[in-house]
Order: sequence, then structure tokens, then C-alpha cells
Amino acid sequence: MESILTINNLTKKFGYLTAVKDLSFTINKGNVYGILGPNGSGKSTTLGVVLNVVNKTQGDFHWFDGNTSTHDALKKVGAIIERPNFYPYMTAYQNLKLVCKIKGVDYSKIQEKLEIVGLDDRKDHKFRTYSLGMKQRLAIASALLNDPEILILDEPTNGLDPQGIHQIRQIIKDIASNGTTILLASHLLDEVEKVCSHVVVLRKGKKLYSGRVDEMISSHGFFELKSENQEELIKFLEGNSSFKSIKTEDNLITAFLNEPMDSSTFNRLLFDKGIVLSHLVQRKESLEEQFLQLTDNN
Repeated sequence: MESILTINNLTKKFGYLTAVKDLSFTINKGNVYGILGPNGSGKSTTLGVVLNVVNKTQGDFHWFDGNTSTHDALKKVGAIIERPNFYPYMTAYQNLKLVCKIKGVDYSKIQEKLEIVGLDDRKDHKFRTYSLGMKQRLAIASALLNDPEILILDEPTNGLDPQGIHQIRQIIKDIASNGTTILLASHLLDEVEKVCSHVVVLRKGKKLYSGRVDEMISSHGFFELKSENQEELIKFLEGNSSFKSIKTEDNLITAFLNEPMDSSTFNRLLFDKGIVLSHLVQRKESLEEQFLQLTDNN
């Protein structure tokens, strides 16, 4: 696949603090990537380095085929890494005209981009009259003016109400469906699960996972169990290779599967061993549970 951005062993230190540690991953064309992690995990620092606004300490990164200078590559990148900053007394259209002048883009692009973000009917309204969600949508329109190959967004739905969040996420999906690669940083699991095809999970600057979102949540799930023969049940589970781990809390046993197994097969298996269950529920692990397992173990 065609590579858009490659990061190799990237490290960034601020004095004694290591914000990003030995980070490597590749972004390929045509996907939606999420950098996921709690606040302070190194997401914004990573974006700052690849956008040339933060100097790296060690490691390297390259855009596209590696033969393009970062300065030239960034002409094919659209990015929003800070709060939208436009002139409050100018209309949306006037603000975008100004951006076109700076980027050397034809004014004919403005209408098309306003339609993508659903602001066509508000283009002649002053920026100061816009809600926070509308301001964010105008920023996305601005970042799209030069028809970038990749759009980079840092916490795109931060501070928005539920309707604003839904609108931004839908716009991101629409942009991606037209072939633009997207990289977004988020601390919201829900956002990554709903919007992204790939995810890089960071904690304290270190990569915990990198790969497809659906593969991260493609575990075989778990059983929640209760039995009068609690000790025998635990002993059976611990000696069975179908289970990778067992957790007990308030008489509820959670048994995580290593391989596919349906509840009726499992129940029959236990019954044959003389173990009768008083409670059996089969569940699928959510991205949140996977994320918690990752972060708990690191």
C-alpha cells in the first residue's frame, strides 16, 4: 500500500520529561487512523513533530515516498491542531478567501468545501455568530481548501455538544469515503471505535498497540459465571487451555476465552464434569475493555 507518513523510533523530551518514547508506525493511504490515549500520552506532541512545529529529540519520520522534503510535503497536508482562529468580524466566506490567498488556492474551492461541512447556508454570517461546532466545521473547510492528501485533526470534537460531535464525526466519515486519508488524535474510545479503521494506542508516550480497530476488538469474548461449586469451577477453568485468564469479584467469575466457544457447548462441558451453573452470560469485549487491559498491563 502507498505510504503517507512513516514514523521511526521517534522520541521527544522536554527537559526530564519524555513525552514520546521510541514511537514507530506507518500511515497508509485511504484509511482513518486514530492516535488514542489519555491526556498527556504524547498524542499532540507526535502530531506537532510531524507538522514541524515541535522539534524531535531522536528518531525520524518521512512523508510520502521519503524523497519529498517536509516543507513540500506539508503543502499536501491539511491540519487543525489548535482551536479555530478566524477574524470574528469577517464572514465565513471572507475568512476562507483569506486562507485561499495565503495557500495560493483558487476561490472556486470555497463553495465546494463549505458544502462538505454543511455551512453553505451560513457562509455570509460573521464568524463571531458561529457556535463552537460551526467554528470547528469552518476550520475543517479551511484545512480542505488545498485538497490535501491527508487531513490531521487533534481532538476534533473536544468541548462540543452531542449534536456537534455527531456532525463532526459524520463529516470525517464523508471526507474519508472520498479517498482522503485522515489522522486524528483522541482520548475518546467511542470516537475511535465509530470513526477509525486503524488505531495507535499510546500511554505515557509509549505505543501499546498499533493495527486495525476491528482486530483490536476481535477477541473471543468472555463468560460471566456463578456456581455453588465455585472452587471446582475455578480449578476447571485454570486447567483448560480454552481460557487465557480468570478474574473473580464478589462471587462473579469472569473467564476470558482464547478461542471461539458458545455458551451451550460450555454449559454441557461443565455439566458433564458435575459443575452446575447458577449464572452464565456470554459477552464480547468492547474496545474499552481491550483498552483497559492494554493500559493496566503497561
